[in-house]
Amino acid sequence: MKWLLLIVAGIFEVCWAVGLKYSQGFTKLVPSILTILGMIASFYFLSLALKNLPLGTAYAIWTGIGTVGTVILGIILFKEPIEIIRLICIGFIVIGIIGLKLVSPR
Repeated sequence: MKWLLLIVAGIFEVCWAVGLKYSQGFTKLVPSILTILGMIASFYFLSLALKNLPLGTAYAIWTGIGTVGTVILGIILFKEPIEIIRLICIGFIVIGIIGLKLVSPR
């Protein structure tokens, strides 16, 4: 359950990061509200996961999920460049997330 909470927190992190782009500096009302709600939800689920996970591991995985998801959605939604070096770096982040999960207490 703790890992599921962390994954949900990471998904909400992706939501608020993308929402931040759509809010255009908090000048658009609906995207701004959704962004703030995404932030609250992300921190809430992260706080629940932190009850049973090590801080460093949980934070690294949370930000890793956010980073990977945001890059993928940036490519899909905002036509950001797909460069091989970016994909390799994202692959390293994924490997790091998997490694942290494998060495973390169950």
